[in-house]
Amino acid sequence: MIKKAVLPAAGLGTRFLPASKATPKEMLPIIDKPLIQYAVEEAVSIGINEIIFITSSEKYSIKKHFDKNIELESKLKKIGKEDIIQKVNPNKFFDVQFHYLNQAEQNGLGHAILEAEGLINNEPFAVLLPDDLFFSEKSCLHQLLDIYIETKSSVIAVNKIDKDNIHKYGVIKPGNDDLQKILIDDIVEKPKAEEAPSDIAVCGRYIFNPSIFEYLKKVTFDNSGEIQLTDGIKNMLESEDVFACLYDGEKFDCGSKKGFVHATISLALRDPSISEDIKQLIREII
Repeated sequence: MIKKAVLPAAGLGTRFLPASKATPKEMLPIIDKPLIQYAVEEAVSIGINEIIFITSSEKYSIKKHFDKNIELESKLKKIGKEDIIQKVNPNKFFDVQFHYLNQAEQNGLGHAILEAEGLINNEPFAVLLPDDLFFSEKSCLHQLLDIYIETKSSVIAVNKIDKDNIHKYGVIKPGNDDLQKILIDDIVEKPKAEEAPSDIAVCGRYIFNPSIFEYLKKVTFDNSGEIQLTDGIKNMLESEDVFACLYDGEKFDCGSKKGFVHATISLALRDPSISEDIKQLIREII
């Protein structure tokens, strides 16, 4: 049902400078896999076969990573490393079509999504923010898909946030008490703690009906010169139902140094090839 996904990846990655000066933040590895690949795999796992990257001319390494590398595959075969080939050229990507759209100016998340309108062709689509890394038995995007199939309405992922950090997120006002399928009454971008309508904040997974583009086109630039996706959703609420799904699973904010390190340690402890060594290293550090 959902065959297309948009992955905004044009940001400057200022919190990871100087590492992100030459290497896109989205390409920084969590163990042995770049951050953005986790989002692509999550999209492909629900049947998406068309990935639209919103990127910049500086981030050519993203395209290089997802292009099939025949030369490297051949070298691995010659040295008897066939077991690694699936990591380099995964079969799961063979039937996936990748598009790369350069966003000339970084004018906010809403503006980035508008860039993809020409490739969506009036179809429902997913949006995945590569900074947010999710782990659960049923993927975050799959949890949204279940609600979308039931309601045919746009759905966004949410989680509960403490008051000290609520000002960093878009925050919803729930219109019912069903935490697994919340009808959204209102949404506010980065409210002060005392003004937040709830403790339920948007996290980086969405499924939208294509009408979102028309609502985004009505959004004006905010004080920081950006078109906010939150404002587009707010416009949508005036005419359409939008639901939120309280995500059941783990989430790491890899757009922050703390979250990036947290995700790296957490995944390392789950990797049977290195987990015991990592535990020993942590004991030694402590």
